[in-house]
Order: sequence, then C-alpha cells, then structure tokens
Amino acid sequence: MSTPVRVSAFVAALVAAFAVAWVAGRVVGPVGAEPAQAAHEGMTGHGDEHGDEHADHGATVADATGLTAQADGYTLALDDRTLPAGRTRLAFRVLTSSGRPLLDYTRTHEKDLHLVVVRRDLTGFQHVHPTLDRATGEWSVDVRLTPGVWRVVADLTPAGWDGIVLADDVSVAGDYRPEALPADTRTARVRTPEGTYEVRLDGDTAPGASTVLTAAVELDGRPVTDLEPYLGAFGHLVAIRAGDLGYLHVHPEDGPAGPEIDFATAFPTAGTYRLFLDFQHRGRVRTAAFTVEAGGAPAGSDDHGGSDHEH
Repeated sequence: MSTPVRVSAFVAALVAAFAVAWVAGRVVGPVGAEPAQAAHEGMTGHGDEHGDEHADHGATVADATGLTAQADGYTLALDDRTLPAGRTRLAFRVLTSSGRPLLDYTRTHEKDLHLVVVRRDLTGFQHVHPTLDRATGEWSVDVRLTPGVWRVVADLTPAGWDGIVLADDVSVAGDYRPEALPADTRTARVRTPEGTYEVRLDGDTAPGASTVLTAAVELDGRPVTDLEPYLGAFGHLVAIRAGDLGYLHVHPEDGPAGPEIDFATAFPTAGTYRLFLDFQHRGRVRTAAFTVEAGGAPAGSDDHGGSDHEH
C-alpha cells in the first residue's frame, strides 16, 4: 500500500473512532458536574418533585431503584467497605463518569442528599443527612452499626439531571445474629417518655399500579393533629423490598398536620416490603416500621383504601 493511501486510511479510521467515542459519551451520561439534560430525557427519576411517575396515580409504575452502585453515569464510591461496630464514621463520594466528585446538587426535601442505612435483615434503619466537604467531594456522617452486612442507599439529584438512587454494601465484623422479619402488620407502636404513638397504615398494596398509602397517627389513643414539618413535609416514608433491598420512591402529598399523612408510591412486584415512616412531633423525629406483603393480581385502579431516633 502506498504512503498516501496508508495516511488516508489512518485519518479515516481516526475520524470513525472519534465519532464512536462521541456517541458513547452521549449514551453513558454526564462528564464532570454539568451533564446534558437532553441526554436524559424520557428516563424515570424524581428531580425536584421526586418523580412525575406518581403525579398521576394511573401513570406507569417504575421498578425499585438502588440495586447498584452505578446509575446514569454516576457512582457511589465508599471510602471503606469494612467498618467497626458501634458509632462509626461513614464516608463516601458520588463520582461522575469522568471520575471526578460531584459537587453540585439540586436540593430535594431541604437536603442535597438523603442517606438510608439499613442492615440486610432490614433492622437498624437510619435516615441521615451527611455533610459535604466541597474541597474533596467527600460526604461523611456518623452512624450506629452492628455486626453484619449493611446497605448504604444514597438518594440525590445532580444539578441539571434527574434524581438517582445509588447503593452499595459495607461489612461490619462481629457476632452476627440476624433477626426474622416481622409478619405483615399495618399497625406500629412507638413508645416514648411522652407516651405511646400508634400509627395505622391503610391503602392498596397489590403490585402493578400506583397507589396512595395513608398513615394515621395517634398518641395515647388521641389523634395527632399538630405534626411538625420535617424535611419540608409532615412525614417521610421509605420502602425497601426484602431480598434484593430494592428502594421504592415514596412521595409525601400535601395535607394537614395530621392525623393522616398520604404517600404516593407503587409496589412494582409481588413480595415482602419493609416500610419506615419518619414523622416529627414535639420536637423529636419518630420512626414507625411496618411489614407489607404485596401479592395477588395487579391492581387495576387506584384504591385509596419502631423506634425513636434523632437526625
């Protein structure tokens, strides 16, 4: 082959490689902290309002999220995969597809990032809010861990992007004693020095359709009508699927300060789910936990039918 021909062939190959790389970059997602919104159009997420898939309760049901440490070109990078038992520091970064720490977020429910930590037997639930060191891109927070494998779930919205959920595991050495999941129950009690809260959960839990769950809160048998705003709402509900620990988007709806709190969500598959309700009353955040069995035929239409910790 003559020299001019070889040069022409090399240039053509270079142009083709550049074109493939450009297309791949568009598909993979963000580079740096300012991803192109257009490349993400049509994908499910929650953005500023935690998702349009539940704005109309007849909309398409999204599957559980938080099944991997990578999504939409972002990665949850834990500083350590093994941590000591007891009160310990959990640190991580959210990396863009370029490998740089993400620094710019869109605030949802008054925070840039919501972190859920729960052991794989669905005990020890903690909903916390780490602090970001903008110089290093590292998030950190103190959590309380017992021996076993823990799921770390980061719920966030990169600036100019849709909401994403990233999750990974950390291991804690020691004498691991797994706890059996409680049976299906729609009533949870939270005992405090001020009295006993009873929370009743109502709503359709059949898989396959969006629904509204209603939590009714009482204190010593009296309806609570003076719930206090917490993270911009009168309650926050986290739902996690037993087994793969899939994380469901649950969105608080506007309403009065009790006794009832409505949440839009969906159970995408049949199975067992553990639900954790955070609500604030008399200056303290309380957590009520429920086990829900989602089974039977998919719902054809909408049917609107525990512990105490600090954050």
